[in-house]
Amino acid sequence: MIDPQIFIAAVKGALARGGISPDAPVSLYEPMFGEAEVAAVSECVRSGWVSSAGAAVDSFEARLRDVTGAAHVTTCVNGTAALHIALMLAGVGPGDEVIVPALTFVATAAAVRYCGAVPHFVDVTSEDFGMDPVQLESHLNVTAERRGDVLVNRFTGRRIAAILPVHCFGYLCRIEEILELANRRGLPVVEDAAEALGTRLAGRAAGTFGLLGTLSFNGNKIITTGGGGAIMTADPALAARAKHLTTTAKVPHRWAFRHDMLGYNYRLPSLNAALGMAQLDRFERILQRKRKLHDAYRCVFRQMSGVSLLEGRAGTRPNHWLNTIVLPGTLSSRDRLIEAAHAEGVLVRPVWDLLPTLPHFADCPHDAFSTARDFADRTISLPSSEFLGADL
Repeated sequence: MIDPQIFIAAVKGALARGGISPDAPVSLYEPMFGEAEVAAVSECVRSGWVSSAGAAVDSFEARLRDVTGAAHVTTCVNGTAALHIALMLAGVGPGDEVIVPALTFVATAAAVRYCGAVPHFVDVTSEDFGMDPVQLESHLNVTAERRGDVLVNRFTGRRIAAILPVHCFGYLCRIEEILELANRRGLPVVEDAAEALGTRLAGRAAGTFGLLGTLSFNGNKIITTGGGGAIMTADPALAARAKHLTTTAKVPHRWAFRHDMLGYNYRLPSLNAALGMAQLDRFERILQRKRKLHDAYRCVFRQMSGVSLLEGRAGTRPNHWLNTIVLPGTLSSRDRLIEAAHAEGVLVRPVWDLLPTLPHFADCPHDAFSTARDFADRTISLPSSEFLGADL
């Protein structure tokens, strides 16, 4: 059991390196805005183009292509909408199953449900909290069988339609191994890179490895547009269909309102895109500050016996979106630390409830997810706002 006061002193000690007062309340994550963001949004308002049409959206998508290396980017109102459309584009439909990690934000599995499909939960690694390809292979060997051209869950009879790995907390999952497995099984991969803008492997951006990838620009992400998300793909036909589906499936015409299929009102407004453009202008500085904050936490917690700071695997460049530690001990000791920290204004948090334990996913197939069970009970995420690393 770690003494709560020692834990709180360690967190405050890391933050004090950046000039943060030990008495100041510290949130888990706050966006950081300056004059550039105010000017960008004001200019958008003055232009009159504040909705989902206008130059700001096109410019933001172009900048995202530059930052990620994705051939095509379609922005959306949020990351969940981006996931929903990406899964549809990958061929996921009613009655299908999609492989999803047991440890992730609820939107990952919710997007599967929006398609009328069923999440099929699998375990994660202790290294990066991403989907475990070794465990996945073992699980599919028992669960899946090929019937003609279709991979089927032999216990439910449902088609396994896709694999949906997540780059959790901004740490790249073992995507190369997952892709190799998926290719052998004939399954498309849709990457949830909501938390991983700026995360790379050998220069390649998270979200650009699979058939499609998605990003989020929520208020607590590396950059924010207030709300927002994006779909990335190398396939021009999928990109065109993504734009069509997210624009209510409206057929281009100078004045007529014609819609040739069921579409979704998911396009990103220009106001949000303008804010995102200003954030991207200092994107590398944001990543640098995040690395400095991570280094400060590393210096402090490496001196605390039994505590490990999530680092990501060798050869990757994480964005360190949310600094997260794994504790020795049990759920009760973790919760005592969180309660004590909140009492002193340090708003740490546990990870999400494991998705297979939620009532609305209780009937979904899953493996034992033993690693996720163990680590979820011993994990705490630390204050990780950009400004905390500004003066380090």
